[in-house]
Amino acid sequence: MPWQEWDTMSLREEFARLACEEGSNVRQLCRRFGISAKTAYKWVGRWSDAGRGGLVDRSRRPLRSPRRTSSDVERLVLETRAEHPAWGGRKLRRVLVDRGHERIPSASTITEILRRHGCLSEEHPSSQGPWQRFEAPCPNALWQMDFKGPIRLLSGGLCQPLSLLDDCTRFCLTVDACADQRTSTVREALTSVFRRYGLPGWVLVDNGSPWGSDAEHQYTPLRVWLIEQGVEMTHSRPYHPQTQGKIERFHRTLETELIGCRTFADLTECRRSFEQWRMTYNLDRPHEALGMQPPTARYRPSSREYRESIGEPEYLPGDIVRVVGEKGRISVQGTELRATPKAFRGKRIALRPTNHDGLHDVFYLHHRITQIDLRNRVAT
Repeated sequence: MPWQEWDTMSLREEFARLACEEGSNVRQLCRRFGISAKTAYKWVGRWSDAGRGGLVDRSRRPLRSPRRTSSDVERLVLETRAEHPAWGGRKLRRVLVDRGHERIPSASTITEILRRHGCLSEEHPSSQGPWQRFEAPCPNALWQMDFKGPIRLLSGGLCQPLSLLDDCTRFCLTVDACADQRTSTVREALTSVFRRYGLPGWVLVDNGSPWGSDAEHQYTPLRVWLIEQGVEMTHSRPYHPQTQGKIERFHRTLETELIGCRTFADLTECRRSFEQWRMTYNLDRPHEALGMQPPTARYRPSSREYRESIGEPEYLPGDIVRVVGEKGRISVQGTELRATPKAFRGKRIALRPTNHDGLHDVFYLHHRITQIDLRNRVAT
């Protein structure tokens, strides 16, 4: 997509950071970001020479002053806090150091400055106990996806924020302002993310529409579409939201830093605000689980490309290939039987013999759906 005027600077920085990652494919990133190679290498060069300062087109006040006094440092802390009203001493200190300021006090001193000026609520704890959670081994191995609670708009109607988070790096791939939670809406949002960042190995979701569940409704049209892209879906344990702990925590941060602080007129304003906040979250906001680095310091896009169209499935010699009809039924040896969930209607599937007489695995593309015993005409 071409640069958008309201977020050009953030997009420049995101592109430059990703392009400078070891082993990155700059021309692939150019296609995903919708810019020319000439423009790309210009911003990569400026980023390499001067960092963020090389990407701006306006003057900036000096980062250091040999005559800076403690009052100047205190004012600097308060100004930075005003930019990020929900950030505490550790995050503010890391940002000030990253911006090149010298003689920055300790995080505890910054916290005391905030408290002295009435910037901290005594009801809000300054720290939490340690959490132990699983973590994917590398970027794009697992993404967590979920809808946040709805936001009532001033113009009427609701906004349904859809978030997608990389499990390993906490990189936020999108916060999309959706009008509803329908499959078509989620698919459109995911397509945009896949085109820019590539494909993950797995997506972790909760149990419910439009994802389905591990129990009764394993396969939905959305999951079938993900299978076609080579992306697997896994569900959190029912009544155990901690399985999606990272995205639950992310939503609390989104609520504290943005949604709980303001109202929104319509979906357009939501989209603009969400994207601006997402850029800050990925590029600037230090993350304690990442050693006080922002997520973009560790994230890199997936090398697996999104496929705009899927050809006809190709199966092995000896497979029994059938087209799934209404209610998931197929015809085998003159008998009509139900072999797959309804979500596979119109798809070409394969019955692949196993080592047990009459027992066949049922496949769609690479994905094993179930087993069927042709002797008894039942799925197992």
